[in-house]
Amino acid sequence: MTAKIGYDEVEVGTELPPGTFPVTRDTLVRYAGASGDFNPIHWNERFAKEVGLPDVIAHGMFTMAEAVRVVTDWAGDPGAVVEYGVRFTKPVVVPNDDKGAVIEVSAKVAEKLADRRVRVDIAATSAGQKVLGMARAVVQLA
Repeated sequence: MTAKIGYDEVEVGTELPPGTFPVTRDTLVRYAGASGDFNPIHWNERFAKEVGLPDVIAHGMFTMAEAVRVVTDWAGDPGAVVEYGVRFTKPVVVPNDDKGAVIEVSAKVAEKLADRRVRVDIAATSAGQKVLGMARAVVQLA
């Protein structure tokens, strides 16, 4: 698969449209059902606090998936992402209220590679804290 964006149209430093992704406890329960990850740190406040967390936290893979949405939306084809990796730096804490949490994501083209590919560096924060480090995707462009 290739992106709908042409390799020649993109320069190093090109900023992708940012994304803001809300996360509520309901979101986490639905994700747990879809992923099969029912670890109580993702839904049980008492348990999360007993193991030293500040509150219920979002699944790492959920956070990772929300962050790459900025790249797949920009590319126009999720299949254009040929490589993706992150380091988890802080959890996304999801309070039990009407607001929940928000994951804010920005990204930019960091490098043009061979074979019409680009490396996109991604920044993801929640509550003012960096939640992903070394977040990078390689995208196959048209």
